[in-house]
Amino acid sequence: PGPTPTPGVRAPVEVFFTTPIYPDRPQDRRPGLDERLSETLRGAVRTIDMAAYDLDLPNVTAALVDARLRGVRVRLVTDTDNLANAQVQQLRTAGVPVVEDKRGAIMHHKFVVIDGTSVWMGSWNFTVNDTFRHNNHGALWRNEQLAANYAAEFEKMFAGQFGPTKPKPIPHPVITAGDARIETYFAAETDPSPAIIRRIEAARRTITFMTFSFTHDGIGGAMQARAQQGVQVRGVFETTGSETQFSEFGRLRDAQADVIQDGNPYSMHHKVIIIDEQTVIFGSYNFTASGSNDNDENC
Repeated sequence: PGPTPTPGVRAPVEVFFTTPIYPDRPQDRRPGLDERLSETLRGAVRTIDMAAYDLDLPNVTAALVDARLRGVRVRLVTDTDNLANAQVQQLRTAGVPVVEDKRGAIMHHKFVVIDGTSVWMGSWNFTVNDTFRHNNHGALWRNEQLAANYAAEFEKMFAGQFGPTKPKPIPHPVITAGDARIETYFAAETDPSPAIIRRIEAARRTITFMTFSFTHDGIGGAMQARAQQGVQVRGVFETTGSETQFSEFGRLRDAQADVIQDGNPYSMHHKVIIIDEQTVIFGSYNFTASGSNDNDENC
């Protein structure tokens, strides 16, 4: 357990994790990220802009419809592959405008901007599987500058701009919040990997990571070099795909990094790197070439 929050004071960021149980049975499920997001949506006063690769949670959908009915402007951007989901069609029926990416590459975001003041983001898709079966994280930020960054990304996509042709500028590339420095990256208009590699190369003591898909040779090579130079490198790979020739799992293992495959019979869906217990890199961005160059991503 963490420190007790001060009554009446909202933290600038809250971080949440799923707690999957195997086997997954509906009667064993408990409210989790789905209910926390629904609660946040129910508190919206003016606007909700959601960029969702996938959406099939009934309670999140109901919270969006309720917001629309009480006069909140609700908009959705989604991936064409998931446009036919019943919940997306339910939103359309309720009058929520929906924009699809119409591309082979994926619109992989999972973020929501609320009232221009708060942002929900992370690895968690707004789905039953991601909520109850997969290991995921979500973060709720209360920061108007960060909200402006995500709102700008949303507006590009809502206007039909996707992938590497999106305009690159964002309102606040670097944000100072208390003692924290926040850098925001959106792919594919900007490849996040060079900034990630620079952070890895600057690691002095530890590099810890959890990754659903890790095939980016540049990021993997930087970790290998630091492991061979004495930095402690530890990581958990999603088992599926980790033994292919494209995965960094074998190369890091050969470099004496402490890497293992995950133990979730479903999926470990995190995309997280922690450096020197001070820098955290996380979001929708998988550490892959397609995540860097083709998909719509954030970290």
